[in-house]
Amino acid sequence: MHRRAAPSLAASSKVAASRERRARRKIQNGNGNGMQRSSAKSNSALGYGQRILVLTVSLIVVILLLFWIGAMFHLSTTTSQSDEVQMPAIRNKLLYDKPKINNMPDRPFDGSTNPYTSAALAKNPYLGWQPTLVSSPLGSSFSWRQCFKADPKSDGSNQPAGCRENPNELGDAPTVDKNWIPDVKMVRTMAMYGKDENGNPFPPPLSNELCENIGVTGGKNGDSNKQCLNQAMIHRTGPLTSETVSITPSNHYEAAASVQKGTIDVPAPKIMCLVYTMADAHANRIRAMRDTWAGGCNGFLAFSTESDPRLPTISLEHEGPESYDNMWQKVRSIWRFVGTNYLEEFDWFFIGGDDLFVMPHNLKTYLASLVYKDGTDPKTKQYFVGRRFNPGGRDPFNSGGAGYTLSQATLRKFLANIDDAQHCSANAHTSMEDVMIARCLKHLGIHYTDTRDANGRERFHPFAPGTHLNWEPPGPNESEDWYEEYNKEWGVLQGRDCCAPDSVSFHYVKKASMVRHMHALIDSCDDSAE
Repeated sequence: MHRRAAPSLAASSKVAASRERRARRKIQNGNGNGMQRSSAKSNSALGYGQRILVLTVSLIVVILLLFWIGAMFHLSTTTSQSDEVQMPAIRNKLLYDKPKINNMPDRPFDGSTNPYTSAALAKNPYLGWQPTLVSSPLGSSFSWRQCFKADPKSDGSNQPAGCRENPNELGDAPTVDKNWIPDVKMVRTMAMYGKDENGNPFPPPLSNELCENIGVTGGKNGDSNKQCLNQAMIHRTGPLTSETVSITPSNHYEAAASVQKGTIDVPAPKIMCLVYTMADAHANRIRAMRDTWAGGCNGFLAFSTESDPRLPTISLEHEGPESYDNMWQKVRSIWRFVGTNYLEEFDWFFIGGDDLFVMPHNLKTYLASLVYKDGTDPKTKQYFVGRRFNPGGRDPFNSGGAGYTLSQATLRKFLANIDDAQHCSANAHTSMEDVMIARCLKHLGIHYTDTRDANGRERFHPFAPGTHLNWEPPGPNESEDWYEEYNKEWGVLQGRDCCAPDSVSFHYVKKASMVRHMHALIDSCDDSAE
């Protein structure tokens, strides 16, 4: 037998120390091993609950992810299957949205807040200005019919008070800096708000008398303009200040059968209206436009022989004299100025003379319908819109008298070629500005648009309404009619079919009083006035 060796003193001390440490841990844990087992069970149960929670959340996330993927796949498939119908609508809802600058949303003035802030007036002191309405000394005996008696070439200085045509009511034009850039949105802003800076209504209200039959010289008979508006059922397509338009994409001559039927609402395009004039027309014709239809344009500017920031009008330098026979050079200077300062601000640019009556909301409705039908964007698609004429062997063109419209893309391309003497007549001195620009655009591959409605009725008119209503082709023994000749390719519809119900413009409305009369008939009168 072997006897176990007695432990050494050092070993005995180590064993004792170890036992002492175990004893202290038991005391600290209270119940010793029993407490440790209880804690282990608790920790085990907590870990199991956490695992269940994590698994549950993960399962929910996976289910939601699968649901989202399925939904996106369904949307993609649906959009693909109905692309022909839905994409034009989606595209056109975005068509006139401007890009955001500095992450700030584009929020055009909507008329709900006072636009005449100190900051706005510091930028344009004439924002909110309009001439004081001078009452006639005849009081209630005054008749608007007196205003029709004036010579259409008159500057209005002989017009009685109450006609809103006398230059004394306008006063002298304030001076402007040589490099002044007009606030072309001023009239639109005022129309949207509905009041001038002093709280007076804008546009100024018109008398109910202007709803009556009023002939060209003020008589109660022979109001052929009113007859045409009534018989052709010409009406505005919406309020002057509306930011949306209701369009019928199929209401175009020979529109494809696949074009969407029915009426839909889309954002109204932004148009700038340009008028060429002379200083002696400021107090009557230009003021009448400003007081009536100009507020329907998103931008309005008259190009004259004198600048007036209140209207606004601007005088531009151009090659050659200021004369009718040099109209092409004046129009070239207009397009250059507009393209330099306003090209990116508007979708379309409409130009015409100071004897033009325009329905801007109808113009917006037509243009929106056109691009919706075509699935295009005026910023990139080149359009040349107006009343087409084809004088036989010569170049076809859009009538300058009826006014014509360039899309932003067309104006951009024209400006890039405006100084081409060979193809764009840069050095020509002629009154035929409409022929010159059409010839240039044709060289650039841009042709006129047929603007007739689905029934072949015209929308842009080179004469006053009554002239179109009563026009007849010459008889067998009568001389040829240039109007018939220029329209021989497509013919001229007569009587009430002369003009589309959503007509855009009429030429030869020379009297300011007639502008107000026609505006009242279309904008505010009912059919009861005689």
